[in-house]
Amino acid sequence: MGIILLILAGILEVGLLIYSIVTKSNQKRIRNWVRISSLIVFVVFVTIINWSLKWEIPAAVLLLFGIVAVISLLRNKEEKKYRPVGNLFKAVGMWALIAVALLPAIIFPQHKEVEASGNLAFTTKSYTLTDDSRIETFTDSGEKRKVNIEFWYPKNADGKYPLIVFSHGAFGIKASNTSTYENLASNGYVVVSIDHPYHSLFTRDTVGKMTLGDQSFMQEVEDVNNGVYDDAKTFELEQKWLKLRTDDINFVIDSIKQQAGTQTTDEVYQHIDTNKIGLMGHSLGGAAAEKLGRDRQDIAAVINLDADLLGEYLEVENGKPIINKDIYPVPLLSIYSDTMKNLMDDVTDPSIVLPQQYISDTAPDAYEVYIKGTNHLSLTDLPLVSPVLANLINGSSDKGNTTETADKYKVLQKMNGIVLEFFNSYVKGEGSFQSAGTY
Repeated sequence: MGIILLILAGILEVGLLIYSIVTKSNQKRIRNWVRISSLIVFVVFVTIINWSLKWEIPAAVLLLFGIVAVISLLRNKEEKKYRPVGNLFKAVGMWALIAVALLPAIIFPQHKEVEASGNLAFTTKSYTLTDDSRIETFTDSGEKRKVNIEFWYPKNADGKYPLIVFSHGAFGIKASNTSTYENLASNGYVVVSIDHPYHSLFTRDTVGKMTLGDQSFMQEVEDVNNGVYDDAKTFELEQKWLKLRTDDINFVIDSIKQQAGTQTTDEVYQHIDTNKIGLMGHSLGGAAAEKLGRDRQDIAAVINLDADLLGEYLEVENGKPIINKDIYPVPLLSIYSDTMKNLMDDVTDPSIVLPQQYISDTAPDAYEVYIKGTNHLSLTDLPLVSPVLANLINGSSDKGNTTETADKYKVLQKMNGIVLEFFNSYVKGEGSFQSAGTY
């Protein structure tokens, strides 16, 4: 919609410019009426769209143009001398200003929402938790580590519900898989998604303080993806990233269990059944979730979205990774895109055993789902929310060189259904999981 409006604005400005050149006049009066008409059309337009913050800037710009146009018409001053170059600059400048105003709407276009399949209404609530046992290592302030979380949970419902903990990928945000959280919440789960400060693209705490992603972390990830380091250094960096994630997740789970175990009046914690916990994450978050499925004793099931299972690597010996050969202890579902599938297929050395392969071959409840026509970010909401950003990020970081060809909406709908089926089976104990395979 933003692009359509930008094209229409361009057509209007070109039309006014051509008319001015042909008539050798600035056409001040006509320009003013065009500005006023544009504002009226936009007011009608907003009644048929989903209003959001991205429309506030173009609304303000058009309102300003409209007010200036009305004042100009009322004052009815004599037109200035016609200057072709001046009219050209005016047309280009006006279009550029409108383009800037419409940029949020272009980057985040209106899209079809992935509908939740459950019958329960849901709501959200955010918290900032402070871990008194850890000093923030990304700053020199000596402050304690703070973690921002958001819950999606059944609204005005009775009883307790299983807890699902989600960890986003590198440079992701806690809202990365909102459609998945909503689907789970509508089917009787409490979902908590974690923003990992300095690993997330940005995060905002409950008092409004914004924290941006750390540049050194971003550079490390880029260098690892580009093969800058040897295997030993790569292993060292990946384990460092993983430890921060697992420390954050451990802290959040323990905090929730402590709060839910008290006589709290907070409805979020009142609804949590801490005896039924599932873990889930995308990319680096998926690796952290899988690691804690092995480390913690209170996890019922784990879902990994397109992650290399970094927590299964114990060391690098003679240039080859050594993986954990202990049987994976809890049900694990790995959902892969073409990106991860291609990377795994590229490992042709028979002496290298991938942890994904080993767990699938040995664990009694390990499953794989492969969704064709997808790339790494297809397993998040970003391709729907912002195709521009998704293509930009995927183009700069996708080692698998994959292009998304599958329908974005259907991919999320299918994935969310599979996630629900898996957690229903292994966290709630309802039915059996039957959806492993290729789609």
